[in-house]
Amino acid sequence: MLVLASSSPRRALLLRERGYVFETVKASVSEELEEGIPPEIGVRQLAVRKAETGLMQWLELGGDKLDVVLGADTMVVLDSIILGKPASPLEAEEILQRLSGRTHAVLTGVALISGSGKIVADVVETIVNFRQLGADEIKEYVATGEPMDKAGAYGIQGEAKKFVTSIQGSLTNVIGLPMEYLSEQLRAWGIEQTNITSREVDNGLSAFEGFTGGTSAP
Repeated sequence: MLVLASSSPRRALLLRERGYVFETVKASVSEELEEGIPPEIGVRQLAVRKAETGLMQWLELGGDKLDVVLGADTMVVLDSIILGKPASPLEAEEILQRLSGRTHAVLTGVALISGSGKIVADVVETIVNFRQLGADEIKEYVATGEPMDKAGAYGIQGEAKKFVTSIQGSLTNVIGLPMEYLSEQLRAWGIEQTNITSREVDNGLSAFEGFTGGTSAP
């Protein structure tokens, strides 16, 4: 049994879209990191923290020790600086102004753990290029409310796809789970996909359909 230790609707949709059957637990953890910690190490630590907390909650609910718990955390990094979720519309505008016309990295830490003591954790990186953004279009985008619960103040699967000129790496990694990497790992843990998949996350991804790397212009 796969257990997602996250309340993120986007991660749940990605798993369902790929045909995975899973349960969900909410892993409420501190996202405080040591000052100056490299983003790659920090995002991995948070993924492990979420997976470990999720495992504890799952076992308390009567889950099996052999069940596999998935924890993940996604960061947007520009010039080695982590750009988190905006606390206000003004902060969202400031973040998008910083990303305008620049290339940034999206890092997702992925951790899998079971009650038997087995744990695997890694970090997947995708490079994203933004075109130059106008002040008015930034304000219009922020007014939609879409940026407010997202690292880096944008959702590539939503209206912000029009800001992207190219990506290098996994598109789903930018949304919250690197499904290409994760599918390989889950197979190694004995978690298989079903034959029935949904297309719940297809809306907004058509501009990138079939893209796995290199350059894709939305």
